[in-house]
Amino acid sequence: MSGTTASAPTATTTAPKPQPAPVPAAAPRTAAPSATKPASPAPAPKAVAEPPASATTDDDDDTADEPQNALTQKFTKEEWAALQAFRPLLPEILDTAYDGREGARTTPIVVWGVTLDPAPGAKDARASVELNVAEAKTMMVATLRWRDEFKVEEAMKATYPELLDGFGHLYGHDKDGRPVMYNIYGGKNDLKAAFSDVQLFIRWRVALMEHGIKLIDFETVDQMVQVHDYEGVGLSSRTANSKQAASELASIFQSHYPEFLASKFFVNVPSIMTWMKVVGHGPRTIGRELLPLIDVKQLPAQYGGAVQDAW
Repeated sequence: MSGTTASAPTATTTAPKPQPAPVPAAAPRTAAPSATKPASPAPAPKAVAEPPASATTDDDDDTADEPQNALTQKFTKEEWAALQAFRPLLPEILDTAYDGREGARTTPIVVWGVTLDPAPGAKDARASVELNVAEAKTMMVATLRWRDEFKVEEAMKATYPELLDGFGHLYGHDKDGRPVMYNIYGGKNDLKAAFSDVQLFIRWRVALMEHGIKLIDFETVDQMVQVHDYEGVGLSSRTANSKQAASELASIFQSHYPEFLASKFFVNVPSIMTWMKVVGHGPRTIGRELLPLIDVKQLPAQYGGAVQDAW
């Protein structure tokens, strides 16, 4: 039930370079999901990096007044041009997404902690755009409509059954400051009970994603890392309900959470599940793949790190 789909030669999949745009520990019984024990050290400092060779550095460019941080310093001229062409479309996008709701064309909104301000000249509206501005416009309208209909903010504040606690955790960051999400599909989890209410599970999983995104600052990093642990899972675990949940969540994440995934690891996957590209089994094997990306003091012991009782 990952947030994005991709593949790579090893067990990790690396997503294409994202544009600035706009997951929480398992939900406790009395509150919405929240991040599991924060790990130290803290995320990477928000220092502005030197622009790489590919970044816009010409004195005659028109990006001097644009937001400048470690991420935007890496933008190419083409990416800046696409963003600048996209920004004036915000009033129309908001008006369309909210069906002409009064004030929609002029009222700023916040998505993933990023303010989208349709006012002319606003510089804080950083949307997730590919270089195809028309496609980005269509995707944003669809995503804003979906968030409104799904009631994402309510899902984040909802109370969820204790049995879902063990299915997802946020712990620590990778060496670049990206938050790390752990999705646990086996272990002591009761899969049948968890998927008995498909829509409830989906709302919990979306809340997990949203709380994870809150750990992204969109100044030094704009992606996360995911580890998917299948220890103890077999074909008999794949019920009709779990397949339905997986299918619906895949569609949601692909359509409304683009480019949030930097790397994805499948660990402890049974050999019978041959369609997955996997890291392997056991702390030593898993650690060989994860430790180049995640510091040993940020990685739970069961995955080759030094952190005991991460959750």
